[in-house]
Amino acid sequence: MKHITFYLDFISPYAYLAFEKLPQALEGLSYSVEYKPVLFAGLLKHHGQLGPAEIAGKREWTYRQVLWLAHGNGIEMQMPQAHPFNPLALLRLAVACGPNRYNCEAIFRHVWRGGADAADAQRLEALRNALQPRLDPAGASVKDELKANTDRAIELGLFGVPAFIVDGKVFWGFDALPMLRAYLSGDEWFEREWDAAARLPQQQRARP
Repeated sequence: MKHITFYLDFISPYAYLAFEKLPQALEGLSYSVEYKPVLFAGLLKHHGQLGPAEIAGKREWTYRQVLWLAHGNGIEMQMPQAHPFNPLALLRLAVACGPNRYNCEAIFRHVWRGGADAADAQRLEALRNALQPRLDPAGASVKDELKANTDRAIELGLFGVPAFIVDGKVFWGFDALPMLRAYLSGDEWFEREWDAAARLPQQQRARP
């Protein structure tokens, strides 16, 4: 049985799509999943990047594409009332509850179904009451664990979410699910091409 570590942030529509699709994408295979909430903004800051929703043009494309992908894959999805939003309360709630599939599903659907405000205080309180976290989401141990998850993701070279790690290999994005399935199925391509692809030489970039 292979073990998958799934790094996610509830702010990411691609992470939501991957979460919903994962059981179907890996149907029939033997695997286990560990869910790791991370602060996507922390990864972006480390790499000196803007998020997709912070770039004009890319923001609009992203929203259109994720809704199209949801439509094409039979996944219920509505954009939240505002995006991006501050996901810290949701991430800390997941850590405080223990980020298993049940809890992560409730939080993802809080954001990506119904079209409501993901950061609304009353809705957050109702979600917390429904999930009954074992720890205080505002407590130091929860904050430290979320930071540790994010720091570990950076150490592993992660640059975005969703990201899946198996046997030290990183699979990034919703569209990586078929590739992940192929690896778990023992596709020989990975023996031939995985390491070779990373050895491609890099030329100096042209500067204006």
